[in-house]
Amino acid sequence: MDHRRPLMSDRVTVNGTVTPLALLANGRLWWSEGIQRCLSLEKDVLGFDASGPYIKIKSLVETRDGCCVTAGGPARLLRNDVVFMPSSEAAHILWCQKLREFLDSLGRPKRLFVFVNPFGGRRCATEIFSEQVKPLLQDAQIEITVQETKHQLHAKEVARTMDITKYDGIVCVSGDGILVEVVNGLLQREDWDTAIKMPLGVVPAGTGNGMAKSLLDSIGDPCDVAYAVLAIIRGHKQPLDVATITQGETRFFSVLMLAWGLVADIDIESEKYRWMGSARLEFYALCRFFNLRQYIGCVSFVPAPGYEAFGEASSYPGKSTRKGSNSDPSDAENVNLQKLSYQGPEINLENLNWRVINGPFISVWLHNVPWAGEDTMAAPDAKFCDGYLDLIIIKNCPKLPLLSIMSELSKGGHVKSPYVTYLKVKAFNLQPGPRTKDQEKEGIIDSDGEVLARGKGTYKCEQKALMAYDKLQITVDQGLATLFTPTT
Repeated sequence: MDHRRPLMSDRVTVNGTVTPLALLANGRLWWSEGIQRCLSLEKDVLGFDASGPYIKIKSLVETRDGCCVTAGGPARLLRNDVVFMPSSEAAHILWCQKLREFLDSLGRPKRLFVFVNPFGGRRCATEIFSEQVKPLLQDAQIEITVQETKHQLHAKEVARTMDITKYDGIVCVSGDGILVEVVNGLLQREDWDTAIKMPLGVVPAGTGNGMAKSLLDSIGDPCDVAYAVLAIIRGHKQPLDVATITQGETRFFSVLMLAWGLVADIDIESEKYRWMGSARLEFYALCRFFNLRQYIGCVSFVPAPGYEAFGEASSYPGKSTRKGSNSDPSDAENVNLQKLSYQGPEINLENLNWRVINGPFISVWLHNVPWAGEDTMAAPDAKFCDGYLDLIIIKNCPKLPLLSIMSELSKGGHVKSPYVTYLKVKAFNLQPGPRTKDQEKEGIIDSDGEVLARGKGTYKCEQKALMAYDKLQITVDQGLATLFTPTT
């Protein structure tokens, strides 16, 4: 096909000026207003509206300081709607037909279920949705069903029971927590294998926006609401690895990370300073730096090709038989879910080449995507769908190099430190232990920003967690989930 061939051409009126307007086979609109102008239906156009004799093309165009995108400076998206009047009523009908046919051919979502978390981050998700997200989705003529989350795990409950046949995708206007809840809810369904293919969109509106940052940064876009919504509207998709964390019969499905040691302590214990906003993380990181903890324990892993030299040879460490602290085998609903839901990838772990690294550890960090938050590039080599997790280990590190490591987190330079072990793994076992200086106290295991397990003497250790502070196993299912993704 000749992509420069016009699908439609006409002499139209734009701002009182009669000018030629052409829609080419490649989806570009060309016209002139003194200078030649162009819009890409796929990249720039949200939708269109026909009112009376006029047609309004609704678009978002990337600019830098109000000039073209090549002019330098920070990028941003600005509204650039174009209103024109076709030459006749028949031309008006034909324009609407051609525009609709081309937009429909792009495979964009038409019906979305939107979760809004009013409690996350700076508690501004509701405002972000009403002022920034909703208008763009409406301009794209997408039908939306909105659900504000009422409590923790509400999104998981809804995702587990909703009629997914009514929607083309699920959008999370929140931090990373709601996305994780949705994935866990979808994988607890009887039809999990169909449900988990539902495309998931993320709009940054929380404290930690690691998934949104990872997606947008992958093509050089800023972690901005408009860029995230535009990626969802365009409807492009990509697969995402999902990690299954197992302890006995208890499972948790992770899409971001698992942390034990320094990172988990900062992430969870800093909640006592939530009134400080995002500054709480930096403040508490300094607190932990000056009163550094190390933890006894060991990690076992199956290295990705090229990483076999890390650690020492080991036999299969075995799966924990201990149940999570909330597990109740007599609970009929839990037993039913265990039988019907996703069980994790089918891998014969005993036949793999296991390696082991013994502690004590300052930090053990396992990542599925590059960014842990908007200013923390935890795993610069992580990929969305390579079937591996990136493992970052810190041990035996003096305080001055550790301070340098922490300062490099914003750009991923920490992985170059000789005190950091950075590799890719296919499977992983964690055997957590107590603190080296106070063995009456243990640690916290954090997955995707939520407490997975609390050991003795930890922050809010009286609260129940999903799992016990004991051995757990992690396996990866390549490309199990699907994300709406930005494209260049």
